[in-house]
Amino acid sequence: MSQTISIRTAPFAGAAAPLTIIYAAEDAAPAGAAAAIWAATGLDWVETAAAAAFKGKQGQALDVMGKGGRRLLVLGSGKPVADAPLNGWTDRGGSLMHKLAATRAGSVSVILDEAGASAAAIAELAAGLRLRHYKFDKYKSARSDDAPAALAVTLHVADPAAAETAIADRNATVEGTLLARDLVNEPANILGPVEFAARAAQLSDLGVEVEILEPEALEKLGMGSLLCVAQGSDRPARLVIMHWRGGDVGAAPLAFVGKGVVFDTGGISIKPAANMEDMKGDMGGAAAVTGLMHTLAARKAPVNAVGVIGLVENMPSGGSVRPGDIVKAMSGTTIEVINTDAEGRLVLADALWYTQDRFKPRFMINLATLTGAIIVALGHEHAGLFSNNDELSIQLLNAGLNANEKLWRMPLAPAYDKMIESKFADIRNSVGRPAGSITAAQFLQRFVNNVPWAHLDIAGTAFGAGTSEVNTSWAPGFGVALLDRLVRDYYQG
Repeated sequence: MSQTISIRTAPFAGAAAPLTIIYAAEDAAPAGAAAAIWAATGLDWVETAAAAAFKGKQGQALDVMGKGGRRLLVLGSGKPVADAPLNGWTDRGGSLMHKLAATRAGSVSVILDEAGASAAAIAELAAGLRLRHYKFDKYKSARSDDAPAALAVTLHVADPAAAETAIADRNATVEGTLLARDLVNEPANILGPVEFAARAAQLSDLGVEVEILEPEALEKLGMGSLLCVAQGSDRPARLVIMHWRGGDVGAAPLAFVGKGVVFDTGGISIKPAANMEDMKGDMGGAAAVTGLMHTLAARKAPVNAVGVIGLVENMPSGGSVRPGDIVKAMSGTTIEVINTDAEGRLVLADALWYTQDRFKPRFMINLATLTGAIIVALGHEHAGLFSNNDELSIQLLNAGLNANEKLWRMPLAPAYDKMIESKFADIRNSVGRPAGSITAAQFLQRFVNNVPWAHLDIAGTAFGAGTSEVNTSWAPGFGVALLDRLVRDYYQG
């Protein structure tokens, strides 16, 4: 089982833990309380730092034993930077967690009285600690390990009350991100559409109102596009609607829509076997929406928000939708299915139409692991942003920079829209490789009417993107922090 972690704040009155962490800036000795702690070792700073070639650069560490067998770890904080972004402190927390894991310590004191360690900065450092600490190992057999079962971290700060308030607020976003990670990491035999819907229903404990629509209700609504994806599987589809009512009564909600293909074989247009196991993560958009709704409720965000996730499994069988089939979406649009592996847009077509038709939202943002083409274009560094609204796009781009979940805007244009026209139906779900991510976005735009809308193609960022300072998991939980930042910065006032 994974080690548990607890984080608390306290004023400095002499570090009591077996391991103490202090920081030193580049080419500078420890200052403030850190200087007193270093002095207690009885070692000369200049001589010791020179012998270890420690310059205080970001990432450097100096490990010494003090009096009484107490261990002291000095970490380099680099050069002081005026107006440094807060997400740098998040990375610092992740780096600290990496160092702590190597020490096998169970109790740690961290001295943070240095200049620049505001309550918000301390909250980001705590967030980085928790995010880097995450492991998904629930299915591994228990193994002997000399790491303690619990890690207790005390952050010694000048104003513990302010820091605790900031940490609690920031931790709501961390919890939502970790929930999204858990959902994406789960194997598909454990997390099908029904089980995912049940996980979402647990948000009612936080005050989220949850509706779950089953196939009979979806048929009555005319969701032929979503249902055709699920018809090859023995596991029935679900549409989950999550309401957070934290704003003014009757105010239009913010709407978030997620693709939730719990496993994607490609259907009759079956995928190659290599790496198909990764397709358990094809519900990364739905996971992000669920994690966001958790975050908004946990921090009691003063907004109205609705999260809608379409949950299906795309499997080949005698009942599967075929290439060449024509289905009718809830909007009345007829769709020729060219490729059954272009299924996510079929799910989102009905989910988007339902959301804009029922809720009349201020905006709609959908997240989907939609196309491999976006990975060809952007790799794993940015998610693709497509939008019919410049203001919403700018807000999302800024929120992505602040949350360190970066976006890059891609084009939409009538010429691309013409490419999705069909010989036999109103539109077709695939046009082949050219402009693959763009034509997928043009397809989705047919189902948003005039609502301000953004489509985030997170195929390159939702799983398998590699590790970072704050994540060593296959699934980073991309999208939760980004959208929570958007709400905080632009829609709570």
